[in-house]
Amino acid sequence: MEAYANVLTIAIGFFTILMAIEYGFSLLMKKKVYRTFDTITSLSSGMTNNVKTILKLTIIIVSYEWMVELIALFDVGANPLVYILAFIGIDFGSYWSHRWNHEFNIMWNRHITHHSSEEYNLAAALRQPLSGFIEVYFFLYIPMALIGIPYEVVVVLAPLHLFAQFWYHTKLIGRMGFLEHLIMTPSHHRVHHAINKEYIDKNYSAIFICWDKWFGTFQEELPDVPPVYGVKKAVATWNPVLINFIHLWQLIKDAWRAQNWWDKIRIFFMPTGWRPDDVNEQYPIEYVEHARDQVKYTTKATTGLIIWSGIQLTLHLLFQFHLITLLPDRAYFDLFYYGMFLLISIFAYTTLMDRHRLAIPMEFLKLVMGFALMYHLNSWYQLDHYLPYGNGLFAFYLMLSMAITLYYTLVDHAKYEVAV
Repeated sequence: MEAYANVLTIAIGFFTILMAIEYGFSLLMKKKVYRTFDTITSLSSGMTNNVKTILKLTIIIVSYEWMVELIALFDVGANPLVYILAFIGIDFGSYWSHRWNHEFNIMWNRHITHHSSEEYNLAAALRQPLSGFIEVYFFLYIPMALIGIPYEVVVVLAPLHLFAQFWYHTKLIGRMGFLEHLIMTPSHHRVHHAINKEYIDKNYSAIFICWDKWFGTFQEELPDVPPVYGVKKAVATWNPVLINFIHLWQLIKDAWRAQNWWDKIRIFFMPTGWRPDDVNEQYPIEYVEHARDQVKYTTKATTGLIIWSGIQLTLHLLFQFHLITLLPDRAYFDLFYYGMFLLISIFAYTTLMDRHRLAIPMEFLKLVMGFALMYHLNSWYQLDHYLPYGNGLFAFYLMLSMAITLYYTLVDHAKYEVAV
């Protein structure tokens, strides 16, 4: 996990450079690509996913390492051909896991986060789920395990395969000639993220577009149908933790309200969007029926709140790097507490972006947890080793964050403008 965390650190730096380049080109091309609060939500969502991964908060039902030891028919070693076969195998599995995440109610909860942004940019690529706590698609790796592709090969290629899906989340790159017939391109993936009826549930491939063409889910981007991004039932929040569970909560409510016991059970396994007739009639849900009618989610904020939210994002990126540096030396539960602090804090400042009063109790919980951990550890995770007066500065941050949350929730109501 330490090796993965180090690779993640490098990847985040690389992603940041690419986002800055995209933003610069968007200004030159006079195309609006980023909105401040939307971008903060995307990057904050990526942090919640990183915390889950770093702290191993995922249940693996059957590990690939165990499968390859148990069922491998051949000992193929680790040569260039094996790496190519493994990459193709991972990509094939990615197509089907991605497709099923879209097609079944319970699985959509794992993936809605990634589609929740109503913008399409490189930051949106980092909206990765916190809610996928159980790895259920292990069986898609059985063919590779039968061939005998070593665990070490898959461990190397899996994160590279994931990171390779970052670059095509952009509106600034048009069609790419012959590459459109071979790989997933920005044009193909714009289709996938769109809610237009022509585009919905298309182009599931990760790297090689052949899977969509072979399995009947391919759709070209049409010149007369500009993609509209987001989800048909808008999440209407900047809070990435809430976004991760918003669909599951709707399923639970629908199951509770359904009169038929069979409906209470099968709702979780039916196609995405299915609801019992009685529930649908009594508790209708507002969907975006026509993409052109979409009204993007916004909240109102002063320039000061926008700046403060950007400062919060920057500080939490630094906290994440601090957590990574602690991995080799700290006990797991100390790291776990740090991770929970980060999740609570992200919940608090994104709720403040929503201008919701829940920001106050969440910020207070963060304040109490922060001081309790400082007392328990006699410092904030040896912050003084990295930063002069680090502990004092961290204590000041906790109190300042609480004060600003109180001000923008209780005092500042009259003088604000639409956030960008």
